[in-house]
Amino acid sequence: VQLQASGGGLVQAGGSLRLSCQGSGRSFSAYRMGWFRQAPGKEREFVASINWIGNVIHYADCVKGRFTISRDNAKNTVFLQMNTLKPEDTAVYYCASGQGSQEALRRGIVDYWGQGTQVTVSS
Repeated sequence: VQLQASGGGLVQAGGSLRLSCQGSGRSFSAYRMGWFRQAPGKEREFVASINWIGNVIHYADCVKGRFTISRDNAKNTVFLQMNTLKPEDTAVYYCASGQGSQEALRRGIVDYWGQGTQVTVSS
């Protein structure tokens, strides 16, 4: 599986962005998908994850109620809708896929990483 993230950009605080992660390969739907982010000078952190069928979803506490993860297996795509963005959401966002547990993915133990997409939120 190869992953291609897109949708980042510059937005004012309170605004919204929608990230997409396009996967290739016939087994895309078999993977748990996740979004991570890494701000300058900080470690990469878990943002959200979704299981293969889309009925088990987890969020980091800092994005709960503002971000929504979803997937369209027919299009091999996972999305991250980000609303009410804050300056502290500024980071490079990465998508990832894994066949392990939710806990493994949350810890960054994944099978594939996509390239990052920059999200910058101005105050």
